[in-house]
Amino acid sequence: MLWRVLYSLAWYLVLPWAFFYLWRRGAKQPAYRHDWRERLGYYPSRPTAPVIWLHAVSVGETRAAAVLVQALQQRHPDHHIVLTQMTPTGRDTARQLFGDHPNVSFAYLPYDLPDAVHRFLRHFRPRFGILMEMEIWPNLIHGAASANVALYLLNARLSEKSLRGYLKTRCLVGPAMLKLAGIAAQGEDDARRIRQLAALNPIVSGNIKFDMTVDPSLLALGQQWRQQFGQRPVWIAASTREGEEALLLDALAQVKLPDNSLLLLVPRHPQRFDEVATLLAQRGWTTQKRSAWSGDTPLPTEITVLLGDSLGELAAYYAAADVAFVGGSLLPFGCHSVIEPCAQGIPVLIGPSSFNFADAVREAVALGAIIQCHTATVVVQEVAHLLSDTDTRQQMRAAGLAFVGKHQGAVQRAMALLP
Repeated sequence: MLWRVLYSLAWYLVLPWAFFYLWRRGAKQPAYRHDWRERLGYYPSRPTAPVIWLHAVSVGETRAAAVLVQALQQRHPDHHIVLTQMTPTGRDTARQLFGDHPNVSFAYLPYDLPDAVHRFLRHFRPRFGILMEMEIWPNLIHGAASANVALYLLNARLSEKSLRGYLKTRCLVGPAMLKLAGIAAQGEDDARRIRQLAALNPIVSGNIKFDMTVDPSLLALGQQWRQQFGQRPVWIAASTREGEEALLLDALAQVKLPDNSLLLLVPRHPQRFDEVATLLAQRGWTTQKRSAWSGDTPLPTEITVLLGDSLGELAAYYAAADVAFVGGSLLPFGCHSVIEPCAQGIPVLIGPSSFNFADAVREAVALGAIIQCHTATVVVQEVAHLLSDTDTRQQMRAAGLAFVGKHQGAVQRAMALLP
């Protein structure tokens, strides 16, 4: 109890800085300056139907939650689902996925302050709640338990690095986790680490992201783009993080790709779109921004980079590419999801950092669906090889599809925990 009091006090002390941070982020992403009251637990309206609450912190978790939302709607057709996020990009993703659905609404999860949590729970009065991945907010979890709201942790993953961090605050995190009504871990290693952190026995459901379905309209959009590219070899650098674009461009200056190759460069965070555009201009790359290209006219052959400065179209970029590099892996960010490109049958390359998807990467590499490279130069060398080798691409395509198919069914296993 003492640790939670100190934790809450720390939150109150840093609260002005938290809002200052939102204001500063709002200079590049104005959405950060909107709906501030929700971060303190004040909301404009409440659904009239009984509420199921699902928290997916940002973009990746929100996309993964889409199949879970569908399963919840089938089981509880008379309920309204409140989907909470912490970031504007996550909220925008939710709107793209469910914006016109009458039984799904969106809100920011409040900061982990006791009174803000109380207002949130009192306002929505959820029948039960779900936290995606490893969102451990002590006041939120204790508040839900006090309000008799069963709270579940689904698709939980815990790397060795994250475990070491959590163990430093075990006296705070452990008691909170014991208040959870149930936990479904992605893999056996995740379950083992969770048991190290708290005296719990999670089920192993697999990764819900394997059950994601690609919007057919995005696949059609990507195929349309591909027609506009002509016969050019196309590769994508997806979800790149700060510093990775420069590494790839340095490598491209040293490695020759097939003639007239086209790079689809899609930074992970929208606030970096202009920064990456400036970098490309400084390096002399002839670039077309997606935001300035309709997609229904041929892309000029002199364009060497299509900058993906759009939201919600990653699946379309994948559908238009022959080979995919998944970012967040050249530098120690732990890699972003390799499942989506594998599910589309695209050969996947990643860098050395993959702790966020360690089990999936290890298996996919063993199956031949993914090639893990130690440097950006090796990544580009493998891109050059794969763009010129149809047979190897086809073998990796088959391996990727088999890898994804093997792990589907996680949603049904996780749903077994829920009311």
